[in-house]
Amino acid sequence: MEQTASLVLATKNKGKVREFKALLRHYPVRILGLDDFGPTPEAEEDGTTFEENAYKKAAFFSRILGFPALADDSGLVVDALDGAPGVHSARFGGPDLTDADRCRLLLEQLSGNPNRKAAFECVLSLAVPTGQALTYEGRCEGLITHHPAGSGGFGYDPVFFCPALSKTFAEASDQEKSRWSHRGKATAELQAEFDKVLIWIRQQMPRPPRAGCMERPC
Repeated sequence: MEQTASLVLATKNKGKVREFKALLRHYPVRILGLDDFGPTPEAEEDGTTFEENAYKKAAFFSRILGFPALADDSGLVVDALDGAPGVHSARFGGPDLTDADRCRLLLEQLSGNPNRKAAFECVLSLAVPTGQALTYEGRCEGLITHHPAGSGGFGYDPVFFCPALSKTFAEASDQEKSRWSHRGKATAELQAEFDKVLIWIRQQMPRPPRAGCMERPC
């Protein structure tokens, strides 16, 4: 299928890039990651909601790179921790912790607590350089396990049990996870109207002037 648009994934997380490329593989779009552009500055993620942070990232990278940019802000919301780690999921416990460290920290904070209810939430923001954006959301309810299980996925996947799959996300295949995950559900909303999205992108993206237009009316 002919590629009709380029789309930047506003993330350096290789797991997210892999998931989005798989989810959008059947659509006429060329997927680019931030690594395709060499060193790039960091977007400021100081919003208090997933929606704010997703838009901040998408708008920032779209503006500096000149392409439509798709950003997600997602995280784990745990009932017993009053919604934490939430928007701080990727930095839970400090910037130097690994994914495994954060899973251990989460299990320590829930030690002895019978309330294991949690949810993954995701907001996608698709922005163009002029600042306009489209927003899509997804949520997956689940439980925090008592021990990590599985070697796939990334982030909190080893400790997030998805009832619909009867396994953790880290034990699920990419196809299983994409069907039920928060990111998969949000992307499904985007997929459902992707033809319209491509038209919207073409309408919003600035077009280079034709030769001679700088000197005379076109």
